[in-house]
Amino acid sequence: MEAHIKKELEAVSSSMFTKNFFGIFHGSISAKLEDNAFIINSKEAIFDKLKDDDFITLYCKKDYRWKSASLDAEIHLKIYQNISEAKYITYTMPPFITAYTLRHDSIRPQDYFGDRMIGKLEVYDPKNFETWYPRASDEIYRHMLNTQTDMMLIRGYGLYSYSRDLNQLIKTIAILENSCRLLYYADRSDTPRDFSLS
Repeated sequence: MEAHIKKELEAVSSSMFTKNFFGIFHGSISAKLEDNAFIINSKEAIFDKLKDDDFITLYCKKDYRWKSASLDAEIHLKIYQNISEAKYITYTMPPFITAYTLRHDSIRPQDYFGDRMIGKLEVYDPKNFETWYPRASDEIYRHMLNTQTDMMLIRGYGLYSYSRDLNQLIKTIAILENSCRLLYYADRSDTPRDFSLS
């Protein structure tokens, strides 16, 4: 079972890396194994070439393994503990989504798939980046619970999302990134440009 889940995560991570959703050492992906255990990528994972050794099984009771796990492990743990629907979790930083959060308080996709599958999403402002990581594990799961959302857009930081189905999770991220790309190009085309020769 665990080996099968690792293979799924390896394949998906490579695809997400190719789409620029993950950086070389930036991002995280995990899967819940049981009520008190989940697997997550290690701190040193390179997402386009994940192997079995790049995943760490963690339990609610912290032990030596937590030191090698992704810096996001605590955030994933809190989501699993508080949101029963979460079977898979990702933290990604897709460029168009993240850039859009810098200038807007919400994202409302205007393309067909974005509108039908996602709808309007609010952008969460973490305010002070210096204190963000100590606060993140509590603020992320609480925001998801309070707003009943499975996607949390965080200004200048990226996207936390969860799902019961890994393929659906990745599909939703890809649709949102494409919606933000379209909004970006639409915004640029509305801006008058001076093509005069000087």
